[in-house]
Amino acid sequence: MKLNKYIFMLFAGLMLASCTGDFDDWNINPNEATDEMLERDNLKTGAYFQQMLRNVFIVGTDKGGEYQITEMLAGDLYGGYFSNIGQYSYASTHNAHYNLYQGWYNAAFNDAYTDIMQPWYSIKQAAETETPAVYALATVIKVFGMSRITDMYGPIPYTQFGGSLKVAYDSQETVYKTFFQELGDAITVLTNYYNADTSSKILADYDYVYSGNVENWIKFANTLRLRLALRVVYANESLAKEQAQAALNNQVGLMASAGDAAAVHQGSGLSFLNPIWEVCSSFNDSRLCASFESYLKGYNDPRMSLMWATASDGDIHGVYPGIQGNMKSTYTSLASCPTIQSGDDMPWMSAAESYFLQAEAALRWGIGSGTAQELYEQGITVSFAERGASNVSNYINNSTSKPADYTDPSGGWNNYSASAVGTITIKWSDSDSFEKKLERIITQKWIAIYPDGQEAWSEFRRTNYPKLFTVASNQSGGTVDTDIQIRRLKFPTTEYERNTENVNAAVSLLGGADTGGTQLWWDKKSH
Repeated sequence: MKLNKYIFMLFAGLMLASCTGDFDDWNINPNEATDEMLERDNLKTGAYFQQMLRNVFIVGTDKGGEYQITEMLAGDLYGGYFSNIGQYSYASTHNAHYNLYQGWYNAAFNDAYTDIMQPWYSIKQAAETETPAVYALATVIKVFGMSRITDMYGPIPYTQFGGSLKVAYDSQETVYKTFFQELGDAITVLTNYYNADTSSKILADYDYVYSGNVENWIKFANTLRLRLALRVVYANESLAKEQAQAALNNQVGLMASAGDAAAVHQGSGLSFLNPIWEVCSSFNDSRLCASFESYLKGYNDPRMSLMWATASDGDIHGVYPGIQGNMKSTYTSLASCPTIQSGDDMPWMSAAESYFLQAEAALRWGIGSGTAQELYEQGITVSFAERGASNVSNYINNSTSKPADYTDPSGGWNNYSASAVGTITIKWSDSDSFEKKLERIITQKWIAIYPDGQEAWSEFRRTNYPKLFTVASNQSGGTVDTDIQIRRLKFPTTEYERNTENVNAAVSLLGGADTGGTQLWWDKKSH
């Protein structure tokens, strides 16, 4: 368990950062190459590009603790995939109980500016005019990474980034509108580049994801654009539809098959312990969440055993979210780890998600290249292909199975067995209401996009689907409604220390208090 070590390093680094107003000093990552090193053999742009790729989902040598803080103790908990069983002397209650621990909620924000925004800014200065396709590709990755950050916190410093520690925050509405402009411009540049030579590549020697394949990157960017378009549908439907249509209209298209899925791949100069394996199988701090078990078992989902290993009794078991007590000693052997192995790649986005996004666009507006049912069923089919699962036809046509009740595997120590909260079935029915069809799409998308808990949490907040168990112990002091569940992370304490005026202004942009219960700009659907 590496959290104590990481928190000390983070605190020390941020204390040093808070003592200087020099932007470049603040953004030097001691684990990355220096400018002097990068000048050799003209490696600078490629090295900055790789820095971005490694830090959307944090991977690298000894990075499990960092990933745990930024992903597994945030979106992975709140999106219903994992339950925390770790016990920490410095935080007996913490994020799992909505008592947000400052060393943890600081991390994702600060890491993103050091390892995504700053290398992007350096690429912008080096490549915007001389090699616009490189700049366009870096911008797609920036939007991908920072969309996750704004969906954690809300308003963020974005349009004015570059030159000072004291950067004004943009409203989340402004951030999203900027995302769409940036994605539109980048997709145009990349599409023109692709049309000029369909076999050409960009930064192939530095690209851990698609090895420089421009067509794949355009598909990824279009799918990301559609994802973000639907994110804002309850806040600004006309903007959502406009951006969805733009994503669907691009000639290259969206992600379509398992081969289009995005992931940071091992090899080609990059080797890392998969951080999900590290947290679950080495640290023994996370296990399957009871919410995910409820759906997978209830549906008798063939993907379940491909995602989750059996526990000590030979069955697959989850842990109820937000429990307190002797969790680690109780659940280490009794609950399931993911089947992810130490040398596995780090997934970014599944191709199946593309079809579920298209299914929702078809459901809402009748746009796209198929009916909502066709696209929904294709999403399930591609997800099965990505997992290597069989019997997809039987699954798609299952009209009776529903999420299962949850039985605590501890045999009564916690007594957190619970009746299923979800009731949605799998098979499509045109006679169902809009909401029931939407719940069906989002529920299957949720299963398909595992292990991306941050995206799962964002979609849960946007749509209220799938139905998830509420936490056993809410220690938020009344700032988070247990039934509505947590809506965001608090702004980092480091921002209050070094960017005080601007972060205080950002709280007013939220339209509420800086708490876990305050809803984001796009979080408009009633509960």
